Amino acid sequence: MRINMPDNARAIIDKLTRQGHEAYIVGGCVRDSLLGNEPKDWDITTSASPFEVKKLFSHTIDTGLQHGTVTILLDGEAYEVTTYRVDGKYEDHRRPTEVTFTKSLEEDVLRRDFTINAMAYNDEEGLIDLHGGAKDLKEGIIRCVGIASQRFDEDALRILRALRFAARFDFEIEDSTKKAMIEKKEFLKDISAERIREELTKILLSDHPEMLLSAYEMGITKIILPEWDLMMATPQNNPHHKYSVGLHTLTGIQNIESTVVLRYAMLLHDAGKPDCKTTDEKGIDHFKKHPLRSKEIARDVLHRLKFDNDTVKKVSTLVEWHDWRFVHQEEISKKTVRRLANKIGSDACYQLFKVQKADIMAQSDYQQKEKLEILTKTKALLDEIIEAGECLTLKDLQINGKDLIAMGLAPGKEIGFILNGLLKAVLDDPKLNDRELLLEKVKRENF
Repeated sequence: MRINMPDNARAIIDKLTRQGHEAYIVGGCVRDSLLGNEPKDWDITTSASPFEVKKLFSHTIDTGLQHGTVTILLDGEAYEVTTYRVDGKYEDHRRPTEVTFTKSLEEDVLRRDFTINAMAYNDEEGLIDLHGGAKDLKEGIIRCVGIASQRFDEDALRILRALRFAARFDFEIEDSTKKAMIEKKEFLKDISAERIREELTKILLSDHPEMLLSAYEMGITKIILPEWDLMMATPQNNPHHKYSVGLHTLTGIQNIESTVVLRYAMLLHDAGKPDCKTTDEKGIDHFKKHPLRSKEIARDVLHRLKFDNDTVKKVSTLVEWHDWRFVHQEEISKKTVRRLANKIGSDACYQLFKVQKADIMAQSDYQQKEKLEILTKTKALLDEIIEAGECLTLKDLQINGKDLIAMGLAPGKEIGFILNGLLKAVLDDPKLNDRELLLEKVKRENF
């Protein structure tokens, strides 16, 4: 077999080998190549020390000399080259206290996480597969290199990485690996929120976010996302639902496009239901005001995972408004749609409609057809509003504060009060958004 690596990666390997060193592409790029996918990065491992690497190449960056990594720049492209190493003791389940360089590829691959990531390759020797990675790749198996419990002792984040790779490739996790994941899951408490966020997000954005269910069954979400466990434990005895809150949520995630904002909005849109659940005398469950509680929980979860403020705002807005909708066909009106667009923005409206559709598709068949029809008509109204260029915000008004000051009004809060009053009138009747009509309205009415 031959892997078609970039010319620059091949040139780096050739130069190292000509100087008497071993060198291979390694890890994810080998795995992805065997799967027929285009690798994003081409990492190289070598028997040469970092200083020997630096002597051979003129343009390098000291990415992590203490861990043996040098980045080589060729034609504007970056290639990480890492010296074979043996990791020392892991005292915090995150990183080794020290690393020792070695001349043995066999010792180096022993420290890697999974067999499918422990293969190396160069054109002269072909595939170096010391742990059966190619076989596991062919059979669709995630298996730890060596003793699984040791791998998770070294870095507990590998527990989530196993789930992430299983979700990405639709693979099964091998039994001893799964057993060790369950056994070592408490060590995830030692992992930073940023690293957990990265892996959880990749699981959610994958084609198989249902891997979250496996994480729940293994007791892993109890550590990293306890809100999910509460949702899974909350049934919904209600005509509009056929699943528990958790399974409804998972089905919703599967029914929406793969973006960070939309997938997290679906993950958290009903997170408040466990706290808001009541059951009436007929045994029917109700979840009054759950969107507001869900918004609070969404903000807590996203802040805990160290998301940026923009993502927190966008997700929490969708969560807060996800249950907004017209209940009956006769209620549908442009005026109400314009008011919604004014409150959350037209872009957020379109995102909201996607969340609502996924939400409906994850419910029971009860009134589902009618709900989808109403949603389609609501979106169509917004399309018409946007196409007509109707006023939705203060900046769309045909007059502004300067116009009011020119009329003799004093700068201050009154200006904002008047403009907001005019905007409210224009949202009700877009034809009023005419400069002369608005000026006349200001003269005529006492705001």
